[in-house]
Amino acid sequence: MIVRGPDAYISPAWYATKREHGRVVPTWNYVTAHIHGRLTVHDDSSWVEANVRALSERHEAGRAEPWSVDDAPPPYIAGQLKAIVGVEIAIERIDAKFKLSQNRSADDVDGAVAGLREGSPESPARAAVAAAMDAQPRRR
Repeated sequence: MIVRGPDAYISPAWYATKREHGRVVPTWNYVTAHIHGRLTVHDDSSWVEANVRALSERHEAGRAEPWSVDDAPPPYIAGQLKAIVGVEIAIERIDAKFKLSQNRSADDVDGAVAGLREGSPESPARAAVAAAMDAQPRRR
């Protein structure tokens, strides 16, 4: 299974080194993981329901009035559960990779982070790439 994290175009115009010597090119920054393991498909409605309940409880927990599976009519839930395919992966190995301008100078990374943040604040992917880049140690 491939799990994609945020990704974004990085303009060479954002690099401080563009102004110094101009030897820069565009790139694409990203975060990804390849998960290897044994896949099991579950068509047992009890297994699916237990997981839907656990998922809902986890994500509704912080709400003032959390939604519960029991809030919906049982026949409706039964119909929805029939439409869900349960997938389970017994993870054997994870290969994770990120390219976040870690080969660039601190000034170049700072410029790229600023460019990502100012160019399109409505883009969650660009904001997430900027945050991931900002979290990395800088080369000085």
